[in-house]
Amino acid sequence: MVRRLIMKRRYGSRLRSLPDRTYEVMRMSNPIFTNWTQDLTDKWAKAPLKATHRLHEHPLFSFDALADLIDRYPREHYALVQMGPQGSPRRTWREGDIGGLKGAAVIDSIRNGRMWLNLRNVGAVDARYRELLDAAFEEVARNVPGYDTYARTNGILISSPNAQVYYHTDLPGQSLWQLHGRKRVFVYPNTPPFLTDEQLENIALFEVEVDMRYEPAYDQHAQVFEIGGGEMLHWPLNAPHRVENLDCLNVSMTTEYWTEAIRRSQMINMANGILRYKAGVTPKSRVTKGLGFWTKAALQAGVKRAGLLKKERKARRPIEFKLDPVHPGAIIDFQQAAE
Repeated sequence: MVRRLIMKRRYGSRLRSLPDRTYEVMRMSNPIFTNWTQDLTDKWAKAPLKATHRLHEHPLFSFDALADLIDRYPREHYALVQMGPQGSPRRTWREGDIGGLKGAAVIDSIRNGRMWLNLRNVGAVDARYRELLDAAFEEVARNVPGYDTYARTNGILISSPNAQVYYHTDLPGQSLWQLHGRKRVFVYPNTPPFLTDEQLENIALFEVEVDMRYEPAYDQHAQVFEIGGGEMLHWPLNAPHRVENLDCLNVSMTTEYWTEAIRRSQMINMANGILRYKAGVTPKSRVTKGLGFWTKAALQAGVKRAGLLKKERKARRPIEFKLDPVHPGAIIDFQQAAE
């Protein structure tokens, strides 16, 4: 009874209409993962894998809750992106603004359009989402001894039917949690030609992960997963991947995190990039221990402290459109509006 009163104070009147089963999920007294096996323990971070979870049942991920979240989301923490034509490998997209629409109308526009909304670092905006993130990784730590994570972040992606995320890789550890809808995910080996040392160094120095070379022939070597609400994917560090939504509105949570091993890998990416692109020396090792590693660790730390490493980041894309408040799924170009 006490717990029920606490949850009502936290979530307000919306909670009264929720069944008792949902109270249990909100308190997460049951495990977040629903099918953890020894096979998942053995393969975690070593091979692409699929697991099941219960986060899609959580009231924080209902469409009403997501609409409320959008209503109060800080402008600097979201990106609204219009994608290229369906099936196009072209890495082009335009950034826009929700244009003052309420959250429910934004979701309706995405459902009827060709775009996605990225609510970045949602755990920093709303601590309740951070609590769920931490609970999930605490379960991972209990199931995978020694896999200790820190600097965890999560984001929410709301994307249109048939939208896509182009071929890319990420430097931190990554997981993808499907909440609503279905999508197809292609996960590629984290070895050449799918991923090279130079590409990792480029991303570390210049943040160009979306400009990776992709060839359709790579798909012959990909592991392909189709996931729906209540399923999640995890893959080895830096494994390239791309995503295709099926013909339905999609909501996913992405999670990023670091471990000591991942941190050391990133230090090597940075140091080898400095050697290759700043000193003209081709690095020959990616060892993350011993004298050679600590020498490189000191190199990249010293360069950063001295302010000598100026990342050549691309300029922020201009905001080119806003959502049409009258026609869900349509957009209004700012240039057109000015005319």
